[in-house]
Formats: sequence, structure tokens, C-alpha cells
Amino acid sequence: MKEFFLRGLINRASQQLARAVPGARSFRVSLHRMRGVHIGKNVWIGYDVVLDTSRPFAITLEDGCVLSLRVTVLAHFRETQGVTIGRDAFIGAGALILPGVVIGEGAVVAAGSVVTRSVAPFTMVQGNPAAPVAKCGIPLGPTTTMKEFSRSLRPLPPRVRMQETSREEALAGKSRS
Repeated sequence: MKEFFLRGLINRASQQLARAVPGARSFRVSLHRMRGVHIGKNVWIGYDVVLDTSRPFAITLEDGCVLSLRVTVLAHFRETQGVTIGRDAFIGAGALILPGVVIGEGAVVAAGSVVTRSVAPFTMVQGNPAAPVAKCGIPLGPTTTMKEFSRSLRPLPPRVRMQETSREEALAGKSRS
């Protein structure tokens, strides 16, 4: 019991420290790794990001993904479901990612969106709940200009926007569109 309490206390203290310290590619990443978050290479974690406080081990951040300012990722509600944010995915400021979600490779979540379902690779979603609005031709990464990214977007027709992507499809890198 004492060990469990101490581990929880250290985990929560590390989370609070990671929210405020500088070092989006270094110190914050190291603190979250220490907490048990699975983090790939070249991951960027913005200021005031919250990664599930009690189940950080259920979160995977793949290579090159970006979590902007004040993103919240929850990996559990009653039971642990986990969250995977794919390679080169971009999560906009203030987004909320709910348990059981997979954000596919190169996907973009618009600022303030609430992601309740998995997102297909190279798909842009927005809203509450987040819905697909476009296909991305290239990832929104540190070497991509906003102009290049905007030109690569292809709006989705309304019927395609309503289709869901399963967790398995998102992990496998497939979508129905």
C-alpha cells in the first residue's frame, strides 16, 4: 500500500512538473517517459499537456508526433483502454483525446476538438465530437509550411465524413475512404 501511494505521488508530481517546465522535445518528454508513457523519437510535447495521470503506461506517442499547447489525453475511464497517437500526427491546441482512440499516421486533430473515435491515417478531423473533414497529402510537421500543408488538403464529401474508422483500421493504417 505504501509503495503504491509513493509511486502515485511521484507520478503526479512528475506530471505537474512536465506541464510547466521548458523543453518540449527534451525535459518534458523525459519526464513523461519516466512516468511510463511509451514515447518514440522526435516527439514534441507542448506546454500544459496532460497525459493520463493514473495510467500513463497506456499511452503511446509514436515517432514525430506533436501535442500542442494544453492537449489532454485520457487512457482510461473505468477500465484501461489506452490511446495511440501515430507517427507524424499533429494534435492541435486544447484538443481532448478520449480512451480507446487511435490517431493514425500523419493525421491532424484541429484545435479544440474532442476525439471520441479513432482517426484514419492522413485525415484531418475537427469539432465536438471530432469528425473527418479532409484528407492530408502530407503530414503537418516541423519542416512543412502551413502553405504546403493547406495545399495538400482534399476536402471530404459529406457521405465520407460520416463513416467511422475502427481502432483496428487506424492501427493498420487503413481507412474506408
